[in-house]
Amino acid sequence: MKLKISSIFLLVAVIALSAFKNPTKPVTYTVDAAKSTITWVGKKVTGSHNGTIALQSGSLAVNGKNVTGGTFVIDMTSIKDADGSAKLEGHLKADDFFGSAKFPTSTFVITKVAGSGANITVTGNLTIKGITKPLSFPATVTVNADGTASALAGKITVDRTKYDIRYGSKSFFDSIGDKAIDDNFELAVKLVAKK
Repeated sequence: MKLKISSIFLLVAVIALSAFKNPTKPVTYTVDAAKSTITWVGKKVTGSHNGTIALQSGSLAVNGKNVTGGTFVIDMTSIKDADGSAKLEGHLKADDFFGSAKFPTSTFVITKVAGSGANITVTGNLTIKGITKPLSFPATVTVNADGTASALAGKITVDRTKYDIRYGSKSFFDSIGDKAIDDNFELAVKLVAKK
């Protein structure tokens, strides 16, 4: 009987200790900026423009197969228009838009990841022109057998007026008519990262 009670206590002790073992530490994956893409779409009453912007650097914190954090730096001087309009590119880099001479980078820092597995909701702080605001969006993340991680966020909607980008906004200029530019622009992000 003593042996049976001792065995039960030993089993309980082992289970209790295993419950308090050190959790695994997140592994940092470095984003491969050359293999990653960010595209943008800006709409106006009479049409839309689209193009690309380069990711300067980034990292993802991955625990097992789950993303737990990350930090990304976007090169605001790299804004390109898909139609090759130097005039539009220059205007987007000007002070009444992104002011890329004064603010050459924007950042996004993940603060929370909801869900697990491939389909998650990412929440973080986006900083544009030195102004930081919260932002959430759905994403798909896959940790691959070859030691890489892939992330895709197909539609990230950003309200530019929250970052003091008011040019052509009906929210601030009532008489702008058909020259109005939507307050929101969209980003699509594809990331490739490796350990």
